[in-house]
Amino acid sequence: MPGFDIRVNVNSRGPLVDGRAQRALGEYTDQVDYAVANEAENLVRARLAQKIRKRTPYYETRIGVERSSRGGYEVTDHGVIYGHWLNGTGSRNYPVTRFRGYQAFSRARALIQQRAPGIARRLLSRYTARM
Repeated sequence: MPGFDIRVNVNSRGPLVDGRAQRALGEYTDQVDYAVANEAENLVRARLAQKIRKRTPYYETRIGVERSSRGGYEVTDHGVIYGHWLNGTGSRNYPVTRFRGYQAFSRARALIQQRAPGIARRLLSRYTARM
């Protein structure tokens, strides 16, 4: 049986090896989270503008996107004391009173779950070339 040698030369260069792909993936996921949260904020604001009859600026100015302690981003009213009541999740809502709330945050959550894949697809093209 004749002997033979196998030689393999490996060039370890490129985005997978030098970390560019990992960085681009991290930036992509962060940008998707931020874009989805911004869209959710817009949905909350639109719902409130549609439903509140006599608008006062305080509550609406407290709504914003911030980094979550669990990672990613979240839309919050920064703990406005009557925020739960406006959203319909407070102890003073129906059946205690007739007011059922505007459900701005819960409706935005339902809509954004449908829109998030499209937002992610739109942002993907910016990052695939870097991977």
